[in-house]
Amino acid sequence: MLDSKTTQITIYSTVWCGSCKTAKRFLSDQGFGFTEIDIEKENISREEMASMTKGLTVPQIVINSEPIGGFEDLLEYFK
Repeated sequence: MLDSKTTQITIYSTVWCGSCKTAKRFLSDQGFGFTEIDIEKENISREEMASMTKGLTVPQIVINSEPIGGFEDLLEYFK
C-alpha cells in the first residue's frame, strides 16, 4: 500500500493531453501529491522521456523511481 505522505510521484505530461489531466485528477482524488514535468515546456524530447520512463507517450508516470507507464497502467497499479 502506498503512503500518500512519503510516495514520490512524477508525471511527464503536456498541456493538451486529456489523459494527463485525468491521471492528475485521479492522483489528487486519491490524496497523492505529484511533481508535473511538462515535456514541451521543459524541451524534453520523447526519446529523452523514454530513456527516463520507458515510454514514448504522455502521460508517463513514475512512482518512487519506478516507471509505471500511462494512465491505464496507473489504474492497474492502484488495484
